[in-house]
Amino acid sequence: MPKMKSHSGSRKRFKVTGTGKLMREQTGRRHLMEHKSNRVTRRLEGKEVVAKADVRRVKKLLGI
Repeated sequence: MPKMKSHSGSRKRFKVTGTGKLMREQTGRRHLMEHKSNRVTRRLEGKEVVAKADVRRVKKLLGI
């Protein structure tokens, strides 16, 4: 059998913590920032845990 390949797009978007949680960046911070208030962009900083409903699908994409 050939090796399992992880989904390269998912590999760039999700990180696994030391405890095994899946982390993702929040949406809305990439472009069209001019009209967004500073309050909104500050609120969108940082990482967030992947929703419980999506964990199984993301793990499969990452090959975990």
